[in-house]
Amino acid sequence: MNKRLLTFIGVIAAFLVVAFFKSSNDEQSQKGIPTVGILQLVTHPALDQIHNGAIAGLKDEGFVNGKNIKIDYQNAQADQSNLKTMAQKFINEHAKVTIGIATPAALSLAKAADGQTPVLMGGITDPVGAGLVKSINKPGGNVSGTSGDSPLQAHLGVIKEVVPKAKTLGIIYTSSDHGGTYHAKKMAKLAESQGFKVKLYTIASTNDMQQVAETMANQVDVVYAPQDNGVASAMKTLVNVTNQNKIPVIPAADTMVKDGGIATIAVSQYQIGYQTGKMAGEVLKGKKTATMPVVSVTKGEPVINLKEAQTLGIDLPDKLVQQAKENGEVIQ
Repeated sequence: MNKRLLTFIGVIAAFLVVAFFKSSNDEQSQKGIPTVGILQLVTHPALDQIHNGAIAGLKDEGFVNGKNIKIDYQNAQADQSNLKTMAQKFINEHAKVTIGIATPAALSLAKAADGQTPVLMGGITDPVGAGLVKSINKPGGNVSGTSGDSPLQAHLGVIKEVVPKAKTLGIIYTSSDHGGTYHAKKMAKLAESQGFKVKLYTIASTNDMQQVAETMANQVDVVYAPQDNGVASAMKTLVNVTNQNKIPVIPAADTMVKDGGIATIAVSQYQIGYQTGKMAGEVLKGKKTATMPVVSVTKGEPVINLKEAQTLGIDLPDKLVQQAKENGEVIQ
């Protein structure tokens, strides 16, 4: 065997030895860092914003994926069986803390955790009513996080400003969405107390939106779309129908305005996620969820869709337009 061949073999052997030890060290280092499980109900811009905010919040608390934490992100794509399987996966991995984005995700995590692994809610509506915590100020268990309750009075104010002659308000929500149901019924009571005739409409899934929207558009003057994952996912279908009947839709979230709503006062979903991520960082540092009050993020900013207003032939109030330009968002 010539000297050149021996040298080549020696180099290869040395490379393999180094690679082996590097791989072993990397594996050991990965085993030594805590896992943060993030479970998201479905892909949607509003929920994606919560996810992105959570990553940023963790980073500002000093936790970066691949450096000193391992983030295991799972998306159930609105499948209940996926939620159950993915939540259990986090428990099997001995996740140090988990984050649930949307009520069904948080509920699945809480059930799988069985009072042990810390669960942080990402913008969950009515966490007490959903059975996730005992109280907002004193959760008392392994679940805490953020609540993204909608500013319903502000939304009703937008309805009055944009459609001042409206008498009949249609509210559409998903029957299986706890947050959507909560907000829809709460808005119905509020609107009725202020002189509106209210008609409630439900969908079981996004597949129902076309038919229900067609019925609703012939019976109401304006539509309110609450913070509801099913309605948000089918927002474009809803707007396609209501536009044909020149019926404006006032939604709860900025992403829903971008999908065809005319205006709203929107709570930042990113900020909700950011606060959740910071709370997750505090748990990683040793804080107990039982003593962490649920943080409610309710301050909103005006968002208007000028293109939609033009489509419907509606002149948005100058004051609302100016506020959106100065402190909110204007969609052209």
